[in-house]
Order: sequence, then C-alpha cells, then structure tokens
Amino acid sequence: MVLSYMSPVGPAIDLVGRGSEVIRMEAEALATLADCLDGSFEAACQLVYRAKGRTVVSGMGKSGQIGRKFAATLAATGTPATYIHPAEAAHGDLGMLVPGDVAVVISNSGNTAELRAILTYSRKLGIPVIGIASNSTSYLLDQADVRLCLPSVREACPANIAPTTSTTMQLAFCDAIAMAVMDLRGFTRDGMKVLHPGGSIGLRLAEVREIMHPPERLPLVTEATPMSEVLTIMTSMGFGIAGVVDGDGVLIGVITDGDLRRHFHGLANAAAAEVMTAHPKTIDAGHIAEDALHFFNEMKITCAFVLDEAAQSDHRKPVGIVHLHDFLRLGLG
Repeated sequence: MVLSYMSPVGPAIDLVGRGSEVIRMEAEALATLADCLDGSFEAACQLVYRAKGRTVVSGMGKSGQIGRKFAATLAATGTPATYIHPAEAAHGDLGMLVPGDVAVVISNSGNTAELRAILTYSRKLGIPVIGIASNSTSYLLDQADVRLCLPSVREACPANIAPTTSTTMQLAFCDAIAMAVMDLRGFTRDGMKVLHPGGSIGLRLAEVREIMHPPERLPLVTEATPMSEVLTIMTSMGFGIAGVVDGDGVLIGVITDGDLRRHFHGLANAAAAEVMTAHPKTIDAGHIAEDALHFFNEMKITCAFVLDEAAQSDHRKPVGIVHLHDFLRLGLG
C-alpha cells in the first residue's frame, strides 16, 4: 500500500506561519535571556572552572535531556562532566557524586520531586549546587548555592504546557556557561582535536599533512624541462598542475591549465621556466583542513603544493600536494 503525503490531515492551518511564530517566540525569549545575565552567571562559570572534580549535571524529563547535552558539551570542551538521572540517583547512583564535584541541577519549575535526593546528598557532602530554574521561589533555587533564574516566558505551546521556549532558554544558557568556561580554560583547537579524533569535527581539525598526497606523488619538473615532458607529468599525475623547482629542490613556480592556455602558441619550443607562474600559492602542512578549505575557496584555486614551515630542513621544498577533491572526498566542503 502506498501512503499519500498529500492527503489532508487535521484542520486547515497556516503551518509555515505557525512555525515562524514559534521560532520568533523562542528568539525573543533568548534575547530576553541575554539581557538577564548577571553576577550569578559569572559565579556559576567560576564554580565549574575551579572544580577539582567533575561537573555533575541532573534534570528530569526535558530538562534532563538538556542536562545530558550540557554535560556532553562540557566534556567535549575540556571540562570533566557527567550526567546523573535523578530517578536512578535515588537508587544508588548518588555514589557518582564525590567531594570536589560541582552539581548543576536543571528544572523549569524548580520543584521537581525527583531532584530532592541529589540536592540533599550534595548538601551532606558539601558539594556546591548550581540551580537553573524559572521559578525564583522554587525549592531548587532555595537550596542552590548559585541561583540562576531564567526569565518566565510563555511556552510556544498554545496551552502553555509543552516545554518549548523554556527548554530553548535552558539549552542556550547551558551553552553560554560551557563556552565561557572553555574560554577560561584557554581551550584551543589542539585540545578539541584530541577529544574529537573521529566524525566531521575530527576531519575538520585534521592537519593538511594528514590529508595531502605524499612526496612520491608530486608532479615536479625543473626550470629547463621541455613543455612536452611537463604536459606528460601533469596528465599522468592527475592533479592538473606541475611544480617547478630549482637545483636545490625549492619550489619557485607552478604550471596550471591557465598557464598552458596563456602560452598555447609557444608551448612546442618552450621550457617550464618560460610558462610557469612564479611565487605560487602554497599551504603549510600544519594548517587544519577547515582553514585550508577556506584558503582554497578564497584564493579560487583547486590544487596547491604543501610546504612544511616547521621542518628543520629547507621549508621551501614541497613535501606534498593537496587537491580540492581530497577535502570533498572526506566529506568536507
């Protein structure tokens, strides 16, 4: 049986208009939230930053899902963190909390009953609690050492019940803490690369030396090489480019399809030095893939020779070559 997605379902409403309304409501809530940050936000960031142990995040329901993401973001940006489900905490997982930790408890109402066990146990161990809620008189904020009260705004749900605007604010607020703490740590791309060896982030942070074709694949010629040989090398290597090196192996120019077109009528009797473009655009082996791809797009080139500026020997000698297709093959671009 084939289902038709064109069949009318539900009442006739302006779905695009409704979607835009929801997004605008949540955007307005975020703008309000940005204007509400104060010293409590700074205190929370400092508490997470200075913790000798981990940042232990907890929350129930949708707030718990935000908490899981918060803990994952902290861990991915240099702050040891984990998530504890409040219901599981009351059945033994409280043992995951130890002195030196910092607890971050998230709840829209601030009165979620399942959170009481974590709050009580944290108090017993002397673990500081950062409370995030939208109710300033709630039990959570009453028990918290750092009280982060989010603006009370209407949910995008017509009945003002389904967590929508409130969870968007929680997510943005937690991201703000994570990014501020990351800045405090001076967490760099190198640190990010260590923690993200796989996936698209790992590829974007890979160095050009990990992507480039090795020296044995380099289409290199000398200044005196006849253009008939240059054309053979350009074709056989498959990069559509040839590098011209001097007697010391230093890259002094490149020959591209554009150079061939500009010197078309004199190619038969020309040498590489007469056709090449001097001072070619190159890229360093230590650049990360994301920056290299941006360089390719900005320079409007499809291929470049790779130099290693950190090399002990002459850094002007090409050590590899990288093509735009190499980035696309890895899912970048």
